[in-house]
Amino acid sequence: MNAARRTRALKGFVLGVTFLAASAVMAVPAGPQTLAAPVDLGTADPFAILAGTEITDVPESAITGDVGLTPETGANIIGLTCDEVNGTIYSVDAAGPLPCRVTDPALLTAAKNALSAAYVDAAGRTADETVPTELGGQTLSPGVYNSAATTFSITAGAGPLILDAQGDPNGVFIFQAPADQADALTVGPGSEVQLTGGAQACNVWWAVVGATIDTTAIFKGNILAATSITVAQGANIEGRLLALEGNVTLIQDAITRADCAVSPGPTVPRGPAAPPPTAIVAPPNFTG
Repeated sequence: MNAARRTRALKGFVLGVTFLAASAVMAVPAGPQTLAAPVDLGTADPFAILAGTEITDVPESAITGDVGLTPETGANIIGLTCDEVNGTIYSVDAAGPLPCRVTDPALLTAAKNALSAAYVDAAGRTADETVPTELGGQTLSPGVYNSAATTFSITAGAGPLILDAQGDPNGVFIFQAPADQADALTVGPGSEVQLTGGAQACNVWWAVVGATIDTTAIFKGNILAATSITVAQGANIEGRLLALEGNVTLIQDAITRADCAVSPGPTVPRGPAAPPPTAIVAPPNFTG
């Protein structure tokens, strides 16, 4: 091959490699450049249940984590006994279940203010994607999601909601349902939230006005509700039920506060692959 042919062949090879590299970069699916940051619960973190007006239980429920009520008094903790709580029950006065009830209005005020800040944070994040109201049957990766209809539902007949962290135990899922109604989040009878790919319930957040979880549902995540949370009989919840200004109602349910396992390493990066070398291509303030 003479020099001119070698030069043309070399140019053709470089152009071909450049085209292939550019095509490979263009084929990488779009996605968030960074993962959603965790939601900080601060002094509200130890609580499995926190409410504003009333906590009502039809025994026997099983609760792992602390329970607290403010600004209403401990007299509004109705039906819940110490035997049902693996943790401490806090009230703002000397009323409430004994011997596990502790009077600590300062702690409860701090926890409620921390909850308020967490709700404002989670509800105010910019959504990565708007998804249908019906979450049943969907598989979602970490990110911030809102609903076109401003509400969410999970229906057993539609299938489970699968949250896939894609191998990253630090993957954060945030769901925003701003509808001004008690059933902004409706979890139907027998419905299920499943975690896979290393996802942890501690990193799943539901910022809603109100929530209803129906009978025998299996639910994962922390509910941050502006008003009330109602849980029907026999539901199993790994997460938290935190109601800013309303009540939490239980009927023979299991609630286990979600704690994050220690991450084995740094967060796995997400989003498009790095380009090839250039040679080629305002919240309420609670006072107790």
